[in-house]
Formats: sequence, C-alpha cells, structure tokens
Amino acid sequence: MARHSLAPLSRTTLAGLLLASACVAPLAAHAETTVTAVMHAGLRVMDPVFSTSFLTRDHGYMIYDTLLGMDEQFHVQPQMADWSVSDDGKTYTFTLRDGLKWHDGTPVTPADCLASIKRWMSVDGTGQVLQTMVEDMSALDDKSFSIRLQEPTGLLLSGLAKLSSRPAFMMPERIAVTPGSEAITEFVGSGPFKFVADQFRPGVKVVYAKNTDYQPRSEPASWTAGGKVVNVDKVEWVTMPDAITGVNALLQGEIDFMQQIPLDLLPLLQNNDDVKLDTIDELGNWTYFRFNHLHAPFNDPAVREAAMLAIDQQQVLNALIGNPDYSRTCATTLGCGNPFESDYRYDDVVKPQLEKAQALLKSSSYKGEPVVILHPTDMATVSPQPVVIADALRKAGFTVQLKSMDWQSVVMQQGNQSDAENGGWNIFSTYATLASSGDPFGNTTLNAGGKQAWAGWPDVPEIEALRKQFALTTDDAERKAIALKINELAIDQGVVIPLGQFTIPSAYSQTLHNVPHSPVTVFWSLSKSN
Repeated sequence: MARHSLAPLSRTTLAGLLLASACVAPLAAHAETTVTAVMHAGLRVMDPVFSTSFLTRDHGYMIYDTLLGMDEQFHVQPQMADWSVSDDGKTYTFTLRDGLKWHDGTPVTPADCLASIKRWMSVDGTGQVLQTMVEDMSALDDKSFSIRLQEPTGLLLSGLAKLSSRPAFMMPERIAVTPGSEAITEFVGSGPFKFVADQFRPGVKVVYAKNTDYQPRSEPASWTAGGKVVNVDKVEWVTMPDAITGVNALLQGEIDFMQQIPLDLLPLLQNNDDVKLDTIDELGNWTYFRFNHLHAPFNDPAVREAAMLAIDQQQVLNALIGNPDYSRTCATTLGCGNPFESDYRYDDVVKPQLEKAQALLKSSSYKGEPVVILHPTDMATVSPQPVVIADALRKAGFTVQLKSMDWQSVVMQQGNQSDAENGGWNIFSTYATLASSGDPFGNTTLNAGGKQAWAGWPDVPEIEALRKQFALTTDDAERKAIALKINELAIDQGVVIPLGQFTIPSAYSQTLHNVPHSPVTVFWSLSKSN
C-alpha cells in the first residue's frame, strides 16, 4: 500500500490557520436559527386568560405551559404535573415534575399553580362550573397540591387540559393574583419559548427566544402533550399588510411560515418546489355568529330567530372559502363529525327562510334601530362573514351598520357590554377549532350564564343546569342525550348560530422540517435547515 506523507507546515502557515480557526469557530457557534412566521393577525392582546382570541392562545402556548396536555387521540396526558385520584373520585393530587422554572429563573411552586387555576376558573366557562364544585385547593409540600371536589367529575382533568380557547396556562403567583377581569402586564411563563419584551412591537412584530432552561417531557410530542423540544433559537411573528404580501414574501424566502393561505392564492404556491402547502389542522374549524343578548334588538328571542332565518349558510361559505373541497354546511353547535353531531333544525340554520324572517321581524319588538355588526378587515377567516350577514339582514328588513376595524380591535371590542349607541355591538362572527368544540364545556360558545358567559352574554338557565348535569354524568348514552338537548336550546334561544365548517391550508418553506400537525399552531418539534 502506498504511503502518503504531508509536508510539515511552516510556522507562518500554522499561525495563519490557527488564527482563521479562532475567527470562524465563534461565528459558527453563535449562528442563530430563526423561523419567521406570518400569523393570521398582529398580536396586541397578550393575556391568554383575559382573552379568548386564537392568536392570544397561540402566543400563550409559546411562553406558558399547562399542567396537563391533550394528545391527538383526545386523551388527557401529564404535562407539568402527574396526578392521582382518591378512591372516592373526589380528591386529585398533582405532583410537579422536576426541573420546572419560570423564565426569571425561580422554581415553579404549587402556590403558583393554585393561583393560576383560581384565575382561570374565575373567567373560563369550564372553570366557572368547576369552581362551584371545588371544596378545597391547597398545597401539600413544595412539589404537590390537591384539589378536593364535592362530587366526582371528569371535568377537572379535561378542563385543565383544554386546547382552546382559554387554556389553563400556569403563571407565577405574583402575576396570577391579577383578577381575571383585568389583563396582566408582565409575561413570564415556564414554557419552551421566552417572550422578548424589548423587541415587541404591538400588532407588528413579536419575538420569542428558545428557553434554554426548559426540560421537555420524554414522550413524543402530540398536540399539546408530550415533549416540547425546541430545535430553533428564535421564532419571530411578523405582520404583513395583506395575504398577497405574505405569499410573495414566502416565495422570495423572506419568511418561513404563513399560518393561513386564502384559497384564491393557492395557485401561486401549488407548483413551487421551494414551498410546501399543508393543512396542519386536519380537523378544521366551524364558523358562527353571536348576538348581544343584553340590549335591543337581540334581547328579544323573536328578533334573534328572524336574523337566523334570514341567513344562507352556503353563501357565507362561498364568500369565506369558495371551494367545496375545504368546506361543508353544518347545522350543529357541537361539530359535524364530532360524537354529538346533530341535524336539529337543519333547514332553518343552513337554508335561508327569507319570507318567514320578514314576517317574524314585522311582528317582533324591532323598531328599525341600527344593528351594529363588528367587521374585521385584516383577517381573511373572519372578514367575509359580517358582509354576508349584513346583506341577509337588510333583505329581511333590518337596518344594518358594519363597524370596520382590525381583528385585534374586534377582540378588544367583544368584551364591551354597552349598547351599540355607546360603543357596543349587536353581532360579531368568528370561528373555533373543531377539536375543542365537541362537548358543552370545551365549546366556549355554549356557556349561557348571562354576564358571566362569553361575549354575547346569553342567559339560559336551562342550558347551565344541563351543562352541570353533563359534568356529573359518566354514562355515555346519557351524556349524548344531554349534549343534544343543549344544542337544541342553543339554536332555539340564539345562543350561537353555526355558519358552516372549513379547513385552512398553511404554507411554509421547504427548509422547515417536522412541522407539527395540531389544532393549535405550535413551533416546537420543527427544525430549520439552511
């Protein structure tokens, strides 16, 4: 075998190589990997307990963590804590896993978690029912705490693991003692990313840095359960003025990820080898609208009924989606394809009944006052619905005023309980993930507890009694019967009116790998190559 020898290096050459390596190595070691994402709107509302906005929820999953997670089989799994249940089913003991730290370096304690649970319970629809069932909540030692209930229920675990739209995020006690009716002003979590406060530009840019102290679970990631392994240094959410700007930025390699692609722009991306189209939320969403039950005209059930009868659900879907491959009509509040699906009053909910609507409106208490409909202009998934609703109501005899603003302003406006003449509203529309809407508690819209309910504030005591009965029932057949009755009351009383179901494709650069499929847009698990 031939031998090859290397000529000895001169001192000058050796010194040059050592100097070059000294310069290059630090650059390589500190090269950051950043994922730049365009979300469906600009982030302004930061408190995921105060707000039910999906964008605020997505922000929550970046920086906070939950005691329990939900996997893709709809099973509750440990996340920050494991749990055990007493023989009588009334006492749950939660034990925090090792290594949990807040972003300021202090350890997560049971006191932090108890304060966070209490704040969440004070405003969330599921939490408010649980609150009435809790006998005691107390710390046991520096790693565990207990929740003792008055009677057994499966609602505690499913509530603490809920995906949307107000998950039970854990916060430091000093922050969590803020009343749920007030927005927090400090954003410290224990989750896989840290919020970079000095780079935040409301509505324009949000920066998240990898939490290097985060210790993910060992199980594979599945929806919001399992190991939240972060493989990039930063994630930046940037706001683009319109969808076509975002698509062009993606095609030019200026961004890596676009959360929602309007279907009319799909042809621009379908044949591009540098971009992948992907429906990451495979279950999809349902869209709906809400009445303000506190004030005229929709404090009158007959006026609510007339408005429902006027609307053509297919027209809404045509304007919103325009592609039958990505949409379907559906009359139920609990999701077509979900276990409690129903076709109750299908024709009234889905098909327009204009003559009936006109006759009912004439005989109602409606006096021609303007119906103010909130109209977000910067979000493709909620902008078309108000326009179609307004047109339908005008045909039925309503006077209609579209109140246009950006989406985050709509989110802030939703909580205004004043009448329309004093800055309030009469109708708004939005959408929710089907994964979190399939039961009377995960579905926020079915809370009918008056001013303690979600925006719209319907007051239907019979629904609230049935929801509590559902929480205390373990028999599957009985639970289904209760859920179906709740759906019927929700339609009859105008608690929430379904407008159909749809999926939304995302798009991202081929430099991103292992992008998670989940009802919530998350940025753990994925990686980025050069």
